[in-house]
Amino acid sequence: MSEEKQPVYGMHIRKLWLQQETFPSCNLYPFNLEIFRQTPSLEFSKPVTFFIGENGSGKSTLLKAVARKCGIHIWEDQPRRRYHVNPCEDLLHRHIRIDGDEVEGSFFASEIFRHFAEVLDEWAVADPASLEYFGKSSLLGQSHGQSHMAFFSNRFRIRGLYLLDEPENALSPRMQISLLRMLRKFASGGEVQFIIATHSPILLAYPDSDIFSFNHIPIRKVDYESTDYYRIYKDFLDNPQKYLD
Repeated sequence: MSEEKQPVYGMHIRKLWLQQETFPSCNLYPFNLEIFRQTPSLEFSKPVTFFIGENGSGKSTLLKAVARKCGIHIWEDQPRRRYHVNPCEDLLHRHIRIDGDEVEGSFFASEIFRHFAEVLDEWAVADPASLEYFGKSSLLGQSHGQSHMAFFSNRFRIRGLYLLDEPENALSPRMQISLLRMLRKFASGGEVQFIIATHSPILLAYPDSDIFSFNHIPIRKVDYESTDYYRIYKDFLDNPQKYLD
């Protein structure tokens, strides 16, 4: 009898199934995306996994669904009145199944980070020590890039699952390299797992990571140098003039 395969230490999510048979019968996003209808599952075998794809491909939507399925809070501002309301928009988490461990975690997206920082400042009025978890100073008193890096460098020290939606926003190339090194530092400790939706060729250069492309149906793994991000950026830097002619 073969030995049972042991889970990799630090891998809090090992597999995700998209349960197409339970999708609601509507033609609304995200259930109308062929990529979700034709991708049966994703396996996570590395501490760092990237989701890549064009805008609207579904990568951020799946990342949020993972957060909701795992009970990870998504900090969001008060809802605004909308001309068109999609009743299916935030329901994907009800139609996925995850093989993993219960673990604390965090969801980060730059467009909602300010709301978190404002709430943190409100807490600090009553309990100033709460700022000690994020560098001992208000995140609102720093630039966007500095506040993001302060959050990352302090939050990633805690064992857990970290879901990052385009964390490169507001970060200079130099800061992106610092974040790349930070991912390597914390992932190598064996207690954290990252799933990151990104457009950054700098972050995608992380060694020994898995890159899932949402530009293919079904979703599939791709090599770094075969991504559009690598090829387009490299080609542009080698000969920017041809893109201006």
